[in-house]
Amino acid sequence: MHRVHAAYLRGQSTIEAVFCDCDEAEAFVLAVKANVAHGLPLPRSDRNAAAERIINSHPEWSDRAIASVTGLSHKTVGAIRRRASGEIPHSPTRLGRDGRERPVDAAEGRLQAGRILSERPGASLREVAREAGVSAATVRDVRDRLRRGETPVGPARRGGGGGASAGVTVSEAAGTAPVPPPREVARIHGGSDPGPDLGELVHSLRKDPSLRFSESGRTLLRLLDACTVGPQEWTRISENVPPHRVESIVTAARECSRAWQDFAAELEHRSGRQASG
Repeated sequence: MHRVHAAYLRGQSTIEAVFCDCDEAEAFVLAVKANVAHGLPLPRSDRNAAAERIINSHPEWSDRAIASVTGLSHKTVGAIRRRASGEIPHSPTRLGRDGRERPVDAAEGRLQAGRILSERPGASLREVAREAGVSAATVRDVRDRLRRGETPVGPARRGGGGGASAGVTVSEAAGTAPVPPPREVARIHGGSDPGPDLGELVHSLRKDPSLRFSESGRTLLRLLDACTVGPQEWTRISENVPPHRVESIVTAARECSRAWQDFAAELEHRSGRQASG
């Protein structure tokens, strides 16, 4: 409105504009994102106020999604959400930056995925993920846990988060009869769809100057290179993990997997925006 007023004072009858067919709440989000990205930076107080307004208008958005619009950290957005929790409508799910909905209570999403897998063992990972409101990687983890005769919710997720208690069995957590373990548990190098050869893929990426000659590119290549060990090496490593460190390493490995999944989703989302823009 400031630019329109300036044009009016200059005697202009037309002005360049971007037309957006949206409601006022969405227009506000677009305006904040545009003002954060260029020109004089918005004061922190303005960004905090914008985050609070977006939380009220889009309570289903995740803290990271709102942070990407307002130029704040997701922790700051989370603190603003907690302060305003009594004044905003609550949503059982959060819409992330990748456009996917995930439950606020991750344990409940895992339990729901367990119930669906028990009722429809042939359902695809994406189908179950869509119905349970969790990621496909989470469904895969739940499926593997059920095959091992474990509960859908691991020990690290139990307790105050609304997850399953320590004494819950698979049948109680899934709400159906126990799921028998499979005759064969797929190992890291198993599976019907091995996918592309990671070693060859990373080797070809190393030839790309845009990756080799930038610090962030070299960091990415080093991280990818760490994942290119072969099946035999994975087996050797797993067999030599100290028993008292198994649980910690399993947790760390799954967190690394989640970090890669988030990274891939962010790249896909950014690529989609660039293609549409």
